[in-house]
Amino acid sequence: MPAFRDFNFKLLVIEQLMYEDETLTPVFRIADCLKAKGIDQDPQTYAYENDLAYTVLDEARAYFEALEISPELLATVETLVLDGGLEVYQECAPVWDGEDDLFDVGSLEDLDLLPNLRLISGVDDCGLGMAFDADVLAARGIATD
Repeated sequence: MPAFRDFNFKLLVIEQLMYEDETLTPVFRIADCLKAKGIDQDPQTYAYENDLAYTVLDEARAYFEALEISPELLATVETLVLDGGLEVYQECAPVWDGEDDLFDVGSLEDLDLLPNLRLISGVDDCGLGMAFDADVLAARGIATD
């Protein structure tokens, strides 16, 4: 299975496949994960009460880091969206306001894993796109908006 080098880039791919296309299953829900551990609090309360606000919860990080995505499924990704309100971010960090660099992508090395990527939306509007160099993307035939 292909290995991602940038966790935050992988989250963008997971957002597309799991929460948008619904082709990567089962869908991860942090509330279900916490409940399985005997924690009945909603994720936001849990994060606040355990001083975990504005961080990726360990349970979510472990799940998403270990999650394998087949090359065939990666080949279906044609679009990625950069937006502070992505569902995958809420599942990772139930208390996060988009005002820091928690989910900033640091590297474009993982573009090689997405042979059919044609558009990255939100690059011009979202600080999460600082690593998304327009020249690098254009050279790969990837448009931005």
